[in-house]
Amino acid sequence: MTQCRYRDLGLTIGQLPTGPLNAITDIAGVRVGQVTRIADSPRILRTGVTAIHPLRVPYWQESVFAGFHSFNGFGEVTGSHWIAETGVLTSPICMSSAFSIGVLRDTLLAHPKQNGIDDRWHQPMAGETFDGVLNDGWEGPIIRADVVAALDAATGGPVAEGSIGGGTGMMTFEFKSGIGTSSRVAATPCGSFTVGALVQSNFGNRSELTVDGVPVGRHLGYEVVDSPQRRDQGSIVIILATDAPLLPPQCARLARRGGIGLGRVGGFGSNRSGDFIIAFSTGNRVPFNDVAIAEGLRMLPNEAMNPLFRAASEAVEEAIINSMTMSDSMTGADGTTVHALPNDKLVEVMQRYGRGPASAT
Repeated sequence: MTQCRYRDLGLTIGQLPTGPLNAITDIAGVRVGQVTRIADSPRILRTGVTAIHPLRVPYWQESVFAGFHSFNGFGEVTGSHWIAETGVLTSPICMSSAFSIGVLRDTLLAHPKQNGIDDRWHQPMAGETFDGVLNDGWEGPIIRADVVAALDAATGGPVAEGSIGGGTGMMTFEFKSGIGTSSRVAATPCGSFTVGALVQSNFGNRSELTVDGVPVGRHLGYEVVDSPQRRDQGSIVIILATDAPLLPPQCARLARRGGIGLGRVGGFGSNRSGDFIIAFSTGNRVPFNDVAIAEGLRMLPNEAMNPLFRAASEAVEEAIINSMTMSDSMTGADGTTVHALPNDKLVEVMQRYGRGPASAT
């Protein structure tokens, strides 16, 4: 069975409906761009960059409110301290390999100047996960031009998933993984809002893999699909976006609920796992202006947020699974092969537990 999105297998996760694209780009204005670097000489590269713009307008014109949560802190997300300080996301979010976090940060810092903006002082937001099982990245293969290309390529619409962009060299629960996305529409007393998730996923021990409550990893052990590295460490960067009008503390609350989706698939935040969640809201705009008061801010009542919390956890859970079901097997550094999650066997296991279209027959 070829690699495809989880729902294309006739399977679902959770209770809430998805947005039209079942992607983070279901939030109007959110744009995603990706650059992939694959080479076999002079060294083996399996890496790339994924960039997320929160708004249609350039980020040096308007910002958005945001929150940050570190489920476990073995890793790096630059700019997270500024979100904690101000509650404002002042740059796009870029993700790549742990080998390349510095060039992502440096490129984002210089980016406004290169576009003729002299007075945009901001804290670049860049995240990383380690792709060294497949990628020989010790000499820093990602360059500034790759980051700029990902920023410039960002568009709305469907988002490419699997072994692409920053997720190119990643593995999750010892299966090949990478970038995954999903969304949910949440009906609140104040109207319906969308929550979208995008993940760069790279964590987990095979035995812990759980899909919609089903202990899949126990059925797809090493005798079914081998693994080059039996581990429980790793990392994930989770991005949550919503069009609900949230203030910074509410964005931080939403970010924490993304950790529930991580836990539902079997992530427990091992000691050497960097599990980070950034949540932002496009429901308020913060103009870049030092001399004017931001007018007309809106806030969803806290009592109305419960559907958003469910939406965040469901979208993160499905995004992580999509990062695997959309990834093909890959061979990389030192001839190492990380095998794809076998989607046909996944369907068989899910049907044994009453999931899927054929389970009722």
